[in-house]
Amino acid sequence: MTATSDGEPPKTGTVGQPSAAYAGNQVAQGARIGALGNRSVLQTPFSVTSYTEKLIRDQQAQTVADIAQNDPSVRLDAPGYSERDSFFIRGFSVVNLDVLYDGLPYIANPRRSFAESIERIEILKGPTAFVNGGIGRVGGTINLIPKRAADQPLTRLTTTYMSDSQLWTHADVGRRFGPAGEWGIRGNAAYRFGQTGMDHNDIEVGVASLGIDYRGEDVRASLDLNHSTQNIDAPTSLFNAARPGIVIPDAPDGKINTASPFEYHDSTHNMAAARIEYDILDNTTIYAAAGASRYREDFLTSSYTIQNANGDAISELAIQPQQIQGFSGEIGLRSEFDTGPVGHKVSLSLQQSLNENYRGGFVPGALGLPGSYPTNIYNPIYLPDGSVNIGALPRSSDLPLFADLLSTSLAISDTLSFFDDRLEVTVGGRYQQIRSRGFNTRPDRGPVGVQNYFYEESRFSPAVAANLRVTDNLSVYANYVEALTEGPIAPATAANANEVFSPFVHDQKEIGIKYDFGSMAVTAALFEITQESGYTDPLTNVFSVDGLQTNRGVELSAFGEPIDGVRLLGGVTFTQAKAAGGSRVPGVPKTTISLYGEYDTPWVEGFTLTGRVLHSGSTYYDRANTQKVDGWTRVDLGARYKTEGLNGKPVEIRANVQNVFDENYWASSARGFLAAGAPRTFKLSASFDF
Repeated sequence: MTATSDGEPPKTGTVGQPSAAYAGNQVAQGARIGALGNRSVLQTPFSVTSYTEKLIRDQQAQTVADIAQNDPSVRLDAPGYSERDSFFIRGFSVVNLDVLYDGLPYIANPRRSFAESIERIEILKGPTAFVNGGIGRVGGTINLIPKRAADQPLTRLTTTYMSDSQLWTHADVGRRFGPAGEWGIRGNAAYRFGQTGMDHNDIEVGVASLGIDYRGEDVRASLDLNHSTQNIDAPTSLFNAARPGIVIPDAPDGKINTASPFEYHDSTHNMAAARIEYDILDNTTIYAAAGASRYREDFLTSSYTIQNANGDAISELAIQPQQIQGFSGEIGLRSEFDTGPVGHKVSLSLQQSLNENYRGGFVPGALGLPGSYPTNIYNPIYLPDGSVNIGALPRSSDLPLFADLLSTSLAISDTLSFFDDRLEVTVGGRYQQIRSRGFNTRPDRGPVGVQNYFYEESRFSPAVAANLRVTDNLSVYANYVEALTEGPIAPATAANANEVFSPFVHDQKEIGIKYDFGSMAVTAALFEITQESGYTDPLTNVFSVDGLQTNRGVELSAFGEPIDGVRLLGGVTFTQAKAAGGSRVPGVPKTTISLYGEYDTPWVEGFTLTGRVLHSGSTYYDRANTQKVDGWTRVDLGARYKTEGLNGKPVEIRANVQNVFDENYWASSARGFLAAGAPRTFKLSASFDF
């Protein structure tokens, strides 16, 4: 069995060119469903969307978060100019630490994944431990598929200006070599620097990636090397809060920055990942994959607690340098065969992953940081330069081990097909073993390095899913999935900071329908997910796992090109998220809308108008549902023009304005924190192929 002429892997393989794009070129026809391999988006019994590299470029995305917002079931859980991306999927927190890289957990950048080297951004909604291994991400999983060299040579240079004065240069080069183009190499390099649209905020980002792949007669392999740095002056904090009982004030102008100019967040991420697969038979592929990464961050940032409806607040500086190391490996087998009238797609996968967190080793009160001080979210008070001896602060390069998490799992499944593949039923499960440890890192609390927490749990989590093709265009599906997930860690701002909680089990029930019009597809899904819920109590400032959270929802989405020159992407999600006792879960809106559209104008060839509307309904900040946070609507507008340069190669000019009406809004109120949205931002770019 060999790869196809366009580089697509055989049915039982995954290494090679990603699946073809659907009409409109904004999403792909297929996605990788973990150990199950590549599956059709419209014929798989799960809710999954695979966003394309073309959409990434057309929306001028800087990070994965910029693209994830096209899904109405995904919302961001971090301020616009913080150091991280953090997501809510189906009303559950999915931090960037949970993002997969080429199917492997714990090796992607744990704070922010940059988009320059990404070919596909796949969002699989619902618990995913069954197909992806590792820990059970409750709301869903984001999987990053790296770029591969295509059959046609590529040399592309893109230069971008972003408000207020950021410059961004990105080079993308791809070539194939060998008699049949067996060897491919794809390199991406980008550098971005300058002042953002927020006061005092300056960001410098460097990205470099190299992807090498081989597609032979029976063997396919890939190697990816990634590096990124991010240095931020005056970063805004994720951990902003409000006093219990007060009226939540209106969100401040997105340009206002409460951080003092001398605050900083500097980080570096390095990663290597490899994958190989071999067709031992025409219908059977064995594979192995492994990856490792190291992330270091040094920061000095402030967070505030709002005291009243006028925006008066108490602010405090904090420092917690850390190093995060990730290791992940997987071996498996996929096979397709028939037994009489029944077809089988069998999958067997063994996976192990390790996440290590190094932090602490010092007494926070001995660092000489200023104590709490008054400020106002509309009229901030800044500490003077020299308030902190930055050179004397501890760094991430020499820290003790704080916690580690080892996950080992074995998954087995069989997708049985009946009636000429009209009905497919997947049965299986994953045996999971989780070992979680914690260690003392505070010299004032005893010897550093002494183990103070240990938890080990194992469980077989079943899964069953079915897809029925009623007609060639209409499919209905259902799934039930369970998973074991690691317990949360209390945030640094909580009274019980860094406390590690025990693992727990969650499950999902989902039914859905998908219809393919040929150039336009529509989907609908009903889901229910339950899990234990973690929350920081505003009254006591204690983080705890407190009762069962149940999220029920309806998702309606569409994508494609219903009329020549008109492309649509997005939908609406209605969610009812209830905590123990019946109150609404803080931070989860009842209604979210994401709708993106493009229109190729008939009066100018190659000229396209674009627009996107993002809406989130009102939420509650507290568990008692007394502190309401207003909903918001953001409008993005843009245009692009495509022509040919003097060399006959494409030239594309793009202009996008995010938050056109400069809406001031709380982008998130989840987990006991408030995150303000970014201000109006202009982007202008020119892309040249050589």
